[in-house]
Amino acid sequence: MRQFPAFFNMDDASVVVFGGGEEARRKVRLLAATPARITVIVSEIEPGFAEEFAGRITIAPPEQAGPALDVARFAIVANRFDRNAEKAITMARQYGVPLNVVDHPDLCDFTVPSIIDRGDVVAAIGTNGTAPVLAKSIRERLEALLPKRIGDLAALASRLRPDVKAAIPDGKARRRFWESALTGPIADLAYAGDLDGAEAAMRAGLHGSAPAGGIVHIVGAGPGDPELLTLKALRLIQEADIVYFDRLVSAEILTLIRRDADRVPVGKSKGDHSVPQETIHEWLIASAREGKRVVRLKGGDPFIFGRGGEELEAVRGAGVAATVVPGISSALGCAANAGLPLTHRDHAQSLTFVTGHAKEGGVPDLDWAALARPAQTVVVFMGVGTAAAIAEKIIAAGRAPSTPVAVIENGTRDNEIRVFGTLSELASLIQRAGIKGPALLIIGEVAALPEEAIARAFKEHVA
Repeated sequence: MRQFPAFFNMDDASVVVFGGGEEARRKVRLLAATPARITVIVSEIEPGFAEEFAGRITIAPPEQAGPALDVARFAIVANRFDRNAEKAITMARQYGVPLNVVDHPDLCDFTVPSIIDRGDVVAAIGTNGTAPVLAKSIRERLEALLPKRIGDLAALASRLRPDVKAAIPDGKARRRFWESALTGPIADLAYAGDLDGAEAAMRAGLHGSAPAGGIVHIVGAGPGDPELLTLKALRLIQEADIVYFDRLVSAEILTLIRRDADRVPVGKSKGDHSVPQETIHEWLIASAREGKRVVRLKGGDPFIFGRGGEELEAVRGAGVAATVVPGISSALGCAANAGLPLTHRDHAQSLTFVTGHAKEGGVPDLDWAALARPAQTVVVFMGVGTAAAIAEKIIAAGRAPSTPVAVIENGTRDNEIRVFGTLSELASLIQRAGIKGPALLIIGEVAALPEEAIARAFKEHVA
């Protein structure tokens, strides 16, 4: 470790920046986020520089650099490396001020890292000044994983720190308390925006009350490709104590679950409801009441034919905190992966999602006349087993038998199957391809737009 990382306390601090160009402006933007007094030493300044930082900086000519350096916590030389820059470096050295020289790590006492700012939580990534672009790339990855409200949680901890120290004199016991409070259900409440609830739960735990209940996160896992997970979904999966997951959640996503977390499959398939919905509700509630961080992981989006609404009502109705994290619906993910636009100005001015499976089984009672209207796309979920009846009813309601269709099984996954054809042959397409589901039926002119569909139509035309 050639550099020792440290953080300057910027309360009541003065800093000096040499330069009036773009590099200096970038450094001042960073410094302006702190309470420090900023003096910019410059003979010529770019237009807009002073206006951008009006009220936050003092502009002084080079001959007034001495008094500013005399009280500076550190200085940054961010002007073009010429005689003026050399003078600035010499003067800073004379005053014994820690110095950073932009693009010249060999002349630096310290380097300016790539910074993640979450209020009281600040992270810095440095590369000894050798590869700032790499540091920026690492910062972006880490920033995506840090909860947006982690700074609020840190501020809450800071506010309660004296009370915790008074209530728990023993250092080891106090450490265990903080580990529980800052990484468990209390933290989840803060991340969900319930800071009052987080504080109440923290105080209750501090005074020996029953441990705060956990929280249930109903999380959409998307269509299967792990890279289509939302950042929030990924974080919650990796923080969960227990995960209840559907059959539609891909194996690749399940590998992201923390190794020491409990995994409970509760998936359903056609004709096989091995875990009744009411039992799933009971398990979610019971796990949360044990103080666990619970994730209910569902394929696609929880609120699009995923029964997420029922689970949310049940959990909240039992007095347990719950949040919902949307996922990329299988309709959107599968269609995009196939290059199939669900809406198109020339072909589809509306989009309808329907289920192909009635609550009690069989063909659902849908508004077939509405589904047969032209210039729209109809996406049928769970329709493989009822495809023949669905096609028959839509055609009978007025949709042309030659209407293009697409069937996509296991969309976005390695074992994806896509077939294209017409509405009249929907059932035979499924049978010939050996499609069992889960699969989407996409009905409408847009289904003829992907290259695969065009190639099939050309082949049939030539034949």
